[in-house]
Amino acid sequence: MTHPLLDLAPLTADRFAAIERRVAALLSTEQDVVITQGEALLPLEGCIRAGARPGSTALNIVTGPYGQTFGDWLRDCGATVVDLQVPFHTAVTAGQVNDAFRAHPEIDFVSLVHAEAATGNTNPVAEIGEVVRAHGALFHLDAVASIGAEPVLPDAWGVDMCVIGAQKAMGGPAGVSAVSVSTRAWERFAANPAAPRRSYLSLLDWKERWIDGGRRALPHAPAQLEMLALEACVERLEAEGADVVMARHASAAAATRAGALALGGGLEPYVRDAKDAAPVATTLRTPSGVDASELVAGALAVNPSLPLVAGGGALAKEMIRVNHYGPDATREAVLGSLEALGAALAGTGAEVDVEGARRAVGEVWA
Repeated sequence: MTHPLLDLAPLTADRFAAIERRVAALLSTEQDVVITQGEALLPLEGCIRAGARPGSTALNIVTGPYGQTFGDWLRDCGATVVDLQVPFHTAVTAGQVNDAFRAHPEIDFVSLVHAEAATGNTNPVAEIGEVVRAHGALFHLDAVASIGAEPVLPDAWGVDMCVIGAQKAMGGPAGVSAVSVSTRAWERFAANPAAPRRSYLSLLDWKERWIDGGRRALPHAPAQLEMLALEACVERLEAEGADVVMARHASAAAATRAGALALGGGLEPYVRDAKDAAPVATTLRTPSGVDASELVAGALAVNPSLPLVAGGGALAKEMIRVNHYGPDATREAVLGSLEALGAALAGTGAEVDVEGARRAVGEVWA
C-alpha cells in the first residue's frame, strides 16, 4: 500500500534549485543560497569554521545563549574572540558595535543573532550592518528565529552569511535550513586552508560541486520530506503575504506584552523596552519567590497544547517564554497562554486580573 509520506519520488536537481530560488526571493537576495540538509546549527557552524581561522579577530555579540555557542566555535577555530555581551533583557546597539571596532580595529569577522527566541530580544541588524560594512568585516547572521516574523534583508544590510531555518515563524520542520553567502564570503572560505572540505560541514563542497557545476548534480541525496516541507512553508508565506505574516507576529508580541502587564500578579516583561522585544517570543519575569518552571507546569496543566516553556539553564527559575510563532502567532494562543498563567498565578495566592488581560489583548490586536 502506498503512503504519501513514504513512497516519494526522488527529488530532482531542478526541483531542488527551484526551491533555492524561492528561498532567495524570500530573502530578497542576489547572493548564492545553499539549502543545507540539517538543522540550522549545521550552516551556522559551517560558516564560522569556514570564515574564521588563526589570525582572525572575531567580534562575537552575545545577547543570548546562541551567541555564547558561536563564541566557543570561533575560539575552536583559533580566532581571537572579542565578546560583546549585553544583558539578556535588552538588545545590542550599533554604537556599542562601533565602540568595539574602535577598541579592536583588527576585527575582521562579526557574529550576531538577529532575534533570540530564548531570551525574547531582537537586535537592530540594519544599523549594525552599516557599522560592520564601514569597517570591512565579514558579517555572520543567525536569522533562524526572525525569518518570517520580521524583515530579513541580507543584501540591504550587508550581511555576508545569513542563516535561516524553517522551524520558528515559518512553521516548518527543524531538519532543513538555508544560508545566503556573499561573493566575498566565498573568497574568504576558499582562502582558508582550515575551512571544512569534503565534509558535511563544508559549504565549499556545495559551491564547487553544486553552484559552480550549474546546479545539475546534487552532492548527495536530499532529505525529500524536509525539502518538500520547506517548499510548502515558502508557498504558505507567499500565499498569505510576508507582510501579513510579519504583522501577525508583531501583533502577537504586542498583545502578549500588554496582556501580561494587565494581568498583574507580579508578572512583567523580561525584555524591558518594547522596541527590543522579538516578535517570535515574549519572555516574562516571574514574581519574586515564584519558580517559573513550576508556574509553567501549572499553566500547562490547564491546557498542555499552549506554547509555554520555562527559560533554559539559569533562567529556568525566573523566566517564562510565550512562543507565539508560526501557527501560534494567533490571538487564541496569546489569550490561552495568559489565561492559563493567570490561573497558575492565582493558585500561588497572587491577585490577577484575567479580564483586564483579555481586554488588553483585544485592544492591541484590534
